[in-house]
Amino acid sequence: MTEQSSPQSQKTLFGTETNPSHVMPAKLTLDSRIKFRCHPGVSCFTACCGNINITLTPFDILRLRKHLNLAAPEFLHQYTVPQYLEKTDMPGVKIKLTEEGRCPFVTPDGCTAYSSRPTTCRYYPVGMANFHERSDEDAEKATDQQFFFLVKEPHCKGHEESKEWTIREWREDQGVDVCDEMNRDWMALVMRRKSFGLQATLSEKAQRMFFMASTDLDQFRRFIFESSFIDTYEIDPEELERIREDDIALMKLSYRYLASSLFGTNDLPIKAEKIKAKAQEIKKKQADVEKNADSTYQELKEFRDNMLAELNNKKQTP
Repeated sequence: MTEQSSPQSQKTLFGTETNPSHVMPAKLTLDSRIKFRCHPGVSCFTACCGNINITLTPFDILRLRKHLNLAAPEFLHQYTVPQYLEKTDMPGVKIKLTEEGRCPFVTPDGCTAYSSRPTTCRYYPVGMANFHERSDEDAEKATDQQFFFLVKEPHCKGHEESKEWTIREWREDQGVDVCDEMNRDWMALVMRRKSFGLQATLSEKAQRMFFMASTDLDQFRRFIFESSFIDTYEIDPEELERIREDDIALMKLSYRYLASSLFGTNDLPIKAEKIKAKAQEIKKKQADVEKNADSTYQELKEFRDNMLAELNNKKQTP
């Protein structure tokens, strides 16, 4: 998966003059046909599972740790390493490789977590890109373009297999559509943060909250029910009951909360009485500041008047 932005005049796949040699320079659609099949009989079986960088989405983490029957802290400690998400200061995690540089879930016989494998693994060898095309003459005519591309690495013999698919059929077979649906709102958060550039920074508190909500749903659930969260935000009672047990519903709520708390959206509205109370608090603080400022001014004015009177008396004294 990748997201790119390029001027309209740039026609290469990634908006640059040259494309990575293993990426085929052709834009594919859902109906484009490819030949590919991976199975234990190919000579390169599991070769693509080494020297890799697999960032885990919240949905990836949830499925993997459920598959392994591990609590989030144990899973994170044993199978991941921390990282900042690409070109942001948002903390995330990626798969911790073995000393041999291999995925810890892969054996000579295949992937032991195949049914719960990460989104990145499911995509291979198909990639998806979203280009934001803009016109230098008219910025309002910017358009978004989504397409697919094929990755052909020299070691991969799967492309020599006779099995033929459309991109649509491949995605459905690999469960990519489900992953995209579950990852969409989280990716939107990352892309929104990315759009601000590195000149803006998240506070340490915001980074901790993003990491917690993205990686440990059990802890996020405790945060909801054991803090002032419910008293602060407008949440439908039925949804509130669902998130007590439903991790997917809880994950989707976490995206709305992060959008609201990090970027000031109205995805999760604050209760009207809380806004009113906050406004009154701010108004009182402003009144106190004004009162203190007026008191200070009067003290300074009195001091100045006394000094002037004293100077006048000295001038009048022979």
